[in-house]
Amino acid sequence: MARFLTEEHRIFKEVFRRYVRAELVPNWKTWEEQRLVPRSVWKACGAQGFLCPWVSAEYGGGGADFGYSYVIDLEIARSGVNMMLGLHNDIVVPYLGTYGNAEQKRRWLPGCVSGDILAAVAMTEPGTGSDLQSVSTTARRYGDDYVINGQKIFISNGMECDVVIVVCRTAKDAAGRNALSLIVVEDGTPGFVKARRLDKMGMHSNGTAELVFADCRVPANNLLGEENNAFKYLMSKLQVERIVQSLMGVGLAERVLELSLEYAKTRQAFGKPIGSFQHNQFKLAEMATEVALAKSFLDDLVQDHLDGEDVVTKVSMAKWWISEMVNRVAYQGVQLHGGYGYMEEFEICRLYRDARMQTIAAGTTEIMKQTIAKRLGL
Repeated sequence: MARFLTEEHRIFKEVFRRYVRAELVPNWKTWEEQRLVPRSVWKACGAQGFLCPWVSAEYGGGGADFGYSYVIDLEIARSGVNMMLGLHNDIVVPYLGTYGNAEQKRRWLPGCVSGDILAAVAMTEPGTGSDLQSVSTTARRYGDDYVINGQKIFISNGMECDVVIVVCRTAKDAAGRNALSLIVVEDGTPGFVKARRLDKMGMHSNGTAELVFADCRVPANNLLGEENNAFKYLMSKLQVERIVQSLMGVGLAERVLELSLEYAKTRQAFGKPIGSFQHNQFKLAEMATEVALAKSFLDDLVQDHLDGEDVVTKVSMAKWWISEMVNRVAYQGVQLHGGYGYMEEFEICRLYRDARMQTIAAGTTEIMKQTIAKRLGL
């Protein structure tokens, strides 16, 4: 167990693990087919205290430390369930918790904790991916309102969200990072259209969407933090987002290894288990080593984060290496399963598809390497 986890964290982990095995795993195939995690599931997780545990008691949370998020994000991925708890809990809602004023927190945080409000953040546009400074969605101030126009794409939780934090260009003349703001748009606001559910390679149960804002008028008091200061906010939160993505990757890799070991010990070929063949033993040994190295590095990174250290370089290293590692491990897992690995009825097939997004989401491998290079003075 990671050295920053206490006995209380361990007890919480056992409770959460039992809940996931009993309530989520048995229903996951149905939710994948339906392309939807029912809202009742989110509310049930909220009732158990599994949503936004870091939120203060004043707004309905438990005031817990990041160790509880670590447990939730890792355990949900280890179970093979790809419910986006980490996105809601640790990536999106913290924008409300950090930059929201008292009135905004009272309005939205209790619902985020209970599961009555599902949150999303809209950064990416059809022509703007990693280059956030080129965002073209505009928000123009008219009296007590902002009028938003633009289009966002690849927005996780986008189809189901009740609130979406939209990255907008609010300064008419300023360029790049000095022109962006965060504005919260609530579902049902005229001019806010969830245009379509995107058909993805994997992660089918998560409603990734294309969102359109056409003369979408929202109150000016939906602005998060200061106007034209969003770039700084986004950069400050991206490190945790990449830690969460890395936790998802390690958990997924651990699940692939678990399934592969079980299969290697039970599947017979030429009169003996396929795990008895040296080639397969070596592959499994390589997989186990890569997973263990990733977990050790990630635990050290989380400790540095909890200690308040600058983790930009380290988190970029973790994000790219772990995301590539889980794809290598998933590939070997499918190969070990042979023809069965190619069958949708086998969990390993879905995990292989789900793993592919790891190298893209929260910053591509290439962007991570570019960040490391800059930090090395290159």
